[in-house]
Amino acid sequence: MRVALITDGIWPYVLGGMQKHSFYLCKYLAQNKIYVDLFHFNQSNYDILKLEFFSAEELVFIEAKVINFPVSRPFPGHYLFNSYKYSRLVFDAIKGQLPVYDFIYTKGFSGWFLIEQKKSGKITCAPVGVKFHGYEMFQKPPDFKTKLQFILLLRRPVKWISQNANIVFSYGARITNIIRSIGVDPKKIFEFPSGVEKNAVVDFITPTSDQRNVLFLGRYERRKGVEELNEAINLFLASGKNKNCVFHFIGPIPQEKQIKDSAVHYHGEIRNKDKLQQLMRACDVLVCPSWSEGMPNVILEAMANGLAVIATDVGATSLLVNDETGWLLQSSEPEEIKTAIEVVSKIDSSALDVKKRAALEHIRNTFTWEHLGIKLAEFIKNIPKP
Repeated sequence: MRVALITDGIWPYVLGGMQKHSFYLCKYLAQNKIYVDLFHFNQSNYDILKLEFFSAEELVFIEAKVINFPVSRPFPGHYLFNSYKYSRLVFDAIKGQLPVYDFIYTKGFSGWFLIEQKKSGKITCAPVGVKFHGYEMFQKPPDFKTKLQFILLLRRPVKWISQNANIVFSYGARITNIIRSIGVDPKKIFEFPSGVEKNAVVDFITPTSDQRNVLFLGRYERRKGVEELNEAINLFLASGKNKNCVFHFIGPIPQEKQIKDSAVHYHGEIRNKDKLQQLMRACDVLVCPSWSEGMPNVILEAMANGLAVIATDVGATSLLVNDETGWLLQSSEPEEIKTAIEVVSKIDSSALDVKKRAALEHIRNTFTWEHLGIKLAEFIKNIPKP
């Protein structure tokens, strides 16, 4: 069986949650002995032709097709414009070999032109699936500027592509509700979450001490809720109630967005895997106050390292975070985040350890790629052919 996996880059050649998801899709399709033609590009210093992040056994089943992503001067909508150009370049590269594929899996806008050609009857090919990361353009925006971008630029093409693909992949939870709300036939939706590898799941939690270490991990991006988190921390510190909470930020947070207080520490961007895991495991609770999300890798990875989680109920977050594994917030409002931090500061250490163990076991039992890869491979093998 042969699959075309058309991506907007894979990790670590291109950084991002969607790109990491694409990497694991390719890896575990190959592990399940499905041949994969991988369409991707490079934005790193790695040699993309070596594909050294896959094992020799996996590479037997992977053939890379490198297509450079178009670059233009910035203008309103330039990413969408270049994404469409990229989808045309992909189509030019794939059109001569369409008959060899049993399934075509496209990420984001990468299959846009292919789906147009199939919809118009100009080509015939295997079923085409599409995966948009979190349908953020249909979630609540953090500000008016973002709302305009969603309405004027992104919603229409995302809706059209989703409606005209043969299969639409969803992380589940609120993402599935969004996909249905934009007119996609529920029979076309396949819920398939993200995960971590088994070897990334630790054996035991780090027992909670009297000090509570609260972690934010990620880059500064408006929808990630850093500004609301900052306000919540400032409110908490100003209340005079902080006796035991220390806040850690990992990621490139701009200087002007940093809180000047001895209880708040900034570690910058950490790319060394061992150092990152060591620092993460020294924390107790991850806070993810995003306005919109798909299924955040940061939550999966934090839970796999034995952390409980404070997160907003957006995207597919509710599949991970609940009363057993942490605290699921109804909004990104600073007062609600502050209240959750206060609970963390007061909760008994043994009670917090119960949540941390539940988070760890939830990932171990349900969200590992070894399990998910088998599920995906079986689904693709059983898709009816046209």
